[in-house]
Amino acid sequence: MTALDALCTYFERLSAHNLDELDTYYAADARFKDPFHEVTGVAAIRAILRHSFDKLPGARFRVTGRFPGEDGHAVILWEMDFTMPITRQPTTIRGATHLTFDAAGKVTLHRDYWDAAEELYARLPVLRWLMRALAGCPSKNRSRS
Repeated sequence: MTALDALCTYFERLSAHNLDELDTYYAADARFKDPFHEVTGVAAIRAILRHSFDKLPGARFRVTGRFPGEDGHAVILWEMDFTMPITRQPTTIRGATHLTFDAAGKVTLHRDYWDAAEELYARLPVLRWLMRALAGCPSKNRSRS
């Protein structure tokens, strides 16, 4: 099993209960960045994930694609399923992660790409209205020119 395959398997079983395994897959000085955070170190990454699981209990990741690259780079596509705390609606966020691995097969860079406006904010009633108003899009079905 490659380092990428092992990491994807871990992501799919990732929960608040197995965050202690993170340093099996991440280098001690790994960097993490997503639309809300930018940190360095396994402890800081673990804290972000713990906070996410505290706010979104039962959240689960599904890896929907994996693309090993050259020179230790890879990209994975994923979906995260959870219940939106405010609306109590089942929600799925789709994103991609750029990864780099060191010679030992541990992650040195984890960079998440996902659209917080579309995937998260637009699903909240008040923010959805505000975003449409700011975009000049009063109707969900209105096409853009």
